[in-house]
Amino acid sequence: MPGEQDWIEVDGALEREFTFGNFTESLAFVNRIGELAEAENHHPDIRIEYSRVTLRWWTHTAGGITDRDRELATRSAALA
Repeated sequence: MPGEQDWIEVDGALEREFTFGNFTESLAFVNRIGELAEAENHHPDIRIEYSRVTLRWWTHTAGGITDRDRELATRSAALA
């Protein structure tokens, strides 16, 4: 079950931690995020720690958060 934490701004990126029951569930979520990122040609920073996944959306070329990052953050949360 994903964590309820909202997206927060950390060092110019939207960041959120999701919590799952085990590594397999975490990895499945990351794979869903990977499919979204490839389809949109926009890729988040991803950290996996067994049952926790941290996503960071930001636009390198803009040097921070854009509307696209906010949209993909919302869409990625729906995949949890």
